[in-house]
Amino acid sequence: MRYYSTNNRKATASLEEAIFRGMAPDGGLYMPERIVRMPQPFVNNMRNMTLPDIGFALANFALQGDVDPDVLHHIVDDTLNFPIPLRRVAPGRFALELFHGPTMAFKDVGARFMARLMAHYIGLRPGRRVGVIVPTSGDTGSAVANGFAHMPGVHVYVLYPRDGVSYVQEAQFAALGGNVTALEVDGTFDDCKQLAEQALMDADLNRHITLTSATTINVARLLPQTFYYFYAYAQLLNQGVDTSRVVMAVPCANLGNLASGLMARAMGLPVSRFVSVENQNNIFYNYVHSGQYVPRPSVSSIAPALDAGNPTNFARITALLGDVEQVRKVVHAYSYTDADILDTISRVDREHNYLLDPQSAIGWRGMEADLQPGETGILLATAHPAKFSAPVEMAIGRQVPMPLQLVRFLRGTRHVTPLRNGYTALRNYLLRQS
Repeated sequence: MRYYSTNNRKATASLEEAIFRGMAPDGGLYMPERIVRMPQPFVNNMRNMTLPDIGFALANFALQGDVDPDVLHHIVDDTLNFPIPLRRVAPGRFALELFHGPTMAFKDVGARFMARLMAHYIGLRPGRRVGVIVPTSGDTGSAVANGFAHMPGVHVYVLYPRDGVSYVQEAQFAALGGNVTALEVDGTFDDCKQLAEQALMDADLNRHITLTSATTINVARLLPQTFYYFYAYAQLLNQGVDTSRVVMAVPCANLGNLASGLMARAMGLPVSRFVSVENQNNIFYNYVHSGQYVPRPSVSSIAPALDAGNPTNFARITALLGDVEQVRKVVHAYSYTDADILDTISRVDREHNYLLDPQSAIGWRGMEADLQPGETGILLATAHPAKFSAPVEMAIGRQVPMPLQLVRFLRGTRHVTPLRNGYTALRNYLLRQS
């Protein structure tokens, strides 16, 4: 399988090249030249399959022999060694709880798969060393840092905005040490993302230190995120739920999870449509409703994982669907305020005894607004509410218990390197590490 740049379909790369470059040399994002549609018997029989079985089948078809099946089986099994429950919250409404991984965020799936795939390729080339640069508003940094922790040949540089991530999120990457460095940038998440992209595109810098990204810039993050879309549908089949009109609600910022859902649909997932839901950083919402894509500086919210002003994966959305008229046929877009988030957390807790984090609350509200009679809705619940305890406790008026899985991070000693906002500061820092 070859992977093309969203800026030029003729500029292609192998899977290995795409993973280790992160971005194409022309600044585009890599996409597979063709998306393999799964056989209909596979979709019909998923009810009898485990999550690792579904993941392996999807990966093996999609990668078209680029990775030995035995190796791929091990990668998928190691990635998906934790449960992902589909919980019925209300009649016709389900929450796919993606936050049962090591850092209690949905990004654990993609980060772990990518880390293990990179480890495979590094093992084929002894002595290879790579720097993984990760801009984050919280959950991506912690998922990637933990996915790559202690991995030979790799050093992770987490770029995060000062005062822009929660205390728990910072602890999950800043307390690891070893091959993980926490770089606290005096700027916004958008600044961190721009710095990372500049570093990836700096040919001279990459002659001194090989850099790639483990955000959804990297195509290796997309495929594993299709696994749980198919798995959710399979669980509906298992429960005897009507699957003729399935709607999936996705909290959106950089659009990576939505892009994976759309890829799953292209692979044969029988989903009627997607509901994209943003906070006040509603760039994609404005595009869907106006037809104009206009990035702007992000603003802080109580759902910080959604604070993005220039969604990275917009090019992949249009590569998958086409122009805005085609997007509107498949995606319904919504946007909500901080006050809406607090109201939703409070109301769902009170009415359904289900506790949402701020990002998942956005998704719930959009699904609630869009779902029609006779349809089945699935919310992709993205993080454990304890990771955002301050706004959640404000909404429900009581303390959120902290899982032991998160407490162990809080007990660690944080190691943070402050970094001035500006590419020169980052470039000089990385050169000193080479």
